[in-house]
Amino acid sequence: MSIPPDTAGFTPTGTIASPVDRRRVVFATVVGTTVEWYDFFIYATAVGLVFGQLFFAPLGPNSAIVAFATVGVSFLFRPLGAFLAGHFGDKYGRKVVLMWTLILMGAATALIGVLPTYEAIGVWAPIFLVLLRILQGISAGGEWGGAVLMAVEHAPRKRRGVFGASPQIGVPLGLLLASGVMALMAMIAPGDAFLEWGWRVPFLLSVVLIFIGWYVRRRVEESPVFTELAQRKEKARTPIVQLFAKHALLVFIAALVFAGNNAVGYMTTGGYIQGYATNPDGPLVLERGPVLWAVAGSAVTWLLSTLAAGFISDRIGRRTTYIIGWVLQLVGVFLLFPLVNTGDIWLLFTGLAILTIGLGFTYGPQAALYSELFPASIRFSGVSISYAIGAILGGAFAPTIATALVQATGSTLSVTWYLAGMTVIGLIATLLLRDRSGIPLGPDHEAAQSASPIYGLSKA
Repeated sequence: MSIPPDTAGFTPTGTIASPVDRRRVVFATVVGTTVEWYDFFIYATAVGLVFGQLFFAPLGPNSAIVAFATVGVSFLFRPLGAFLAGHFGDKYGRKVVLMWTLILMGAATALIGVLPTYEAIGVWAPIFLVLLRILQGISAGGEWGGAVLMAVEHAPRKRRGVFGASPQIGVPLGLLLASGVMALMAMIAPGDAFLEWGWRVPFLLSVVLIFIGWYVRRRVEESPVFTELAQRKEKARTPIVQLFAKHALLVFIAALVFAGNNAVGYMTTGGYIQGYATNPDGPLVLERGPVLWAVAGSAVTWLLSTLAAGFISDRIGRRTTYIIGWVLQLVGVFLLFPLVNTGDIWLLFTGLAILTIGLGFTYGPQAALYSELFPASIRFSGVSISYAIGAILGGAFAPTIATALVQATGSTLSVTWYLAGMTVIGLIATLLLRDRSGIPLGPDHEAAQSASPIYGLSKA
């Protein structure tokens, strides 16, 4: 069956967007999402290293579990960010939402950097910490959908996978930057100095990064798909209502696809491996700096595999790429802790590097996959809310669950089986979806986009 012409990637006048415009969109997407995820991950990294001691010390042995739970609390507010961003993004455009989420995330992160500890202001310290983490969650919930659509809706039809990988690599780049800056501060301010002030510097650095992200994003044109919808006055009045009235099951299945990736990814992005490997009361007690550099190194392999997966998905389809990714991820899950538990920093890095290959293949094609699942008029709402729900079901409390499982069983084998189960769930959800690679994204093809991509349901 031939694929009809697509309006995505065209300017409002009907001419094809220039290569310069497209490169600018890709660059802005990468920079913006890197800044956003740096802010988000710097918190998770600090949780695994210092927050238990500084903000939850009175809880004693439970301080680590509660500290990791604050990572998950932000995920509970991602749907709120996704609902707000989806509503305003489908009504007023992708670009305006991206600008405001950037500001909100940066402000919350910088304020954490000046927050007094429990020793200084008592119980108010963890309360304010959680409130600022909630603001980070709202921002993260709105950021991803806008970044994805700006990239994919500007892309040529046959290159959506690799264009869509640009916001995806913001995650490993953010992790690389967060881990690298934390590792650098561990060298500059070792020991007690890191606890006293060294951990604060990476949070305050967010102020500079926000200005960079703002400057880059403001120079990018609005998505051509949204521009055409606005000109035709075909924007949905109540996009979220329409989404759940017609596509509720699709949202849930798409969320499970992401949950399978996100639970495993949060072993590093959620700070669990960092905390587990450096815990002074744990089985390994590795030095903070080398562990952070190992995580930073694994972020590079994650970045490369994410880009490769986006490129490959343009050749063999999103669904097939995902299936390969789930198999690779399962292998990585079963190798992770046997390598980490050796206590050798190079084997720890090897375990993380192998794991991130599968993570990249189950994350790189996600932007294109999600964009091709939902109709143009409610696409922002669809991709944002699916992503936010998947984050709750997957990574929200993965570090907390992993910590509790090890405490209950005395073994990391229980964590391995938990992560393997989440990987299988992601695989099953992927198998339920038809491959819609190359489907037209413009408003002229809303009827075709509205047909169910779920196997067993009518295509019409």
